[in-house]
Amino acid sequence: MDMLGEETIVYERPATLTDLSSHYCPGCTHGIAHRLAAEVLDEMNFRERTIGVASVGCSVFAYNYFNFDFVQAPHGRAPAMATGVKRVLPDRIVFTYQGDGDLASIGMGEIVAAAARGENITVIFINNANYGMTGGQMAPTTLPGQVTTSSPTGRDIEVAGFPIRVSEMLSSLDGAAYVVRRSLHDPKNIRLAKKAIRAAFEVQARGLGFSMVELLSTCPTNWGMTPVDAIHWLETKMLPYYPVGDYKVGPAVAEIKI
Repeated sequence: MDMLGEETIVYERPATLTDLSSHYCPGCTHGIAHRLAAEVLDEMNFRERTIGVASVGCSVFAYNYFNFDFVQAPHGRAPAMATGVKRVLPDRIVFTYQGDGDLASIGMGEIVAAAARGENITVIFINNANYGMTGGQMAPTTLPGQVTTSSPTGRDIEVAGFPIRVSEMLSSLDGAAYVVRRSLHDPKNIRLAKKAIRAAFEVQARGLGFSMVELLSTCPTNWGMTPVDAIHWLETKMLPYYPVGDYKVGPAVAEIKI
């Protein structure tokens, strides 16, 4: 209420989000990532020209939650599908929305190839350190010693090797124009994540090449934690191994004012 007793709307659902209740577990930060992408697309007036590519994983139903055209890719093949859509419709804003099981495992070849070619697409990459949809198995991003349903005694690096730091790896490729990592564990970092998503879409709109925003995300159900404990675990365990930061910001990208 304002001083005259009239209601003032200060926070509402972005027009780019549908009014459906999501299937995500309580405390999962997929919903935050969805909202950030929707807010950015609304603010940039990109909704009518955007095409999303849904991956296989917890985000498989993303097309139900965004109010624009979406296509569904086979497991790990979202970058290839996005490449085809963008090349056929170069005036569209095309982005993939992928989890770590999809992008960093079965889809690793696809994401590396897309970045190496400098495809003018945007990737929103959700890293929650496990396979969320299929029961919480160990993923390429699972931390050393982390307990999952397929590593009940913790990830053994002698057997399974080390986790893959995707942003650091892709940033070494010449075709990548903008590669950053952000986190969704508190309001400050959520605001920074939104700015990064906006920058990534701006990179694509200007035709500067491949852009990716990696978002550290929680998975309370599969981690076996409360939502509050999951936030703390992300902050104390994931952030030291996956530091937030800008891993590749090309010269032309650095000139963009967000």
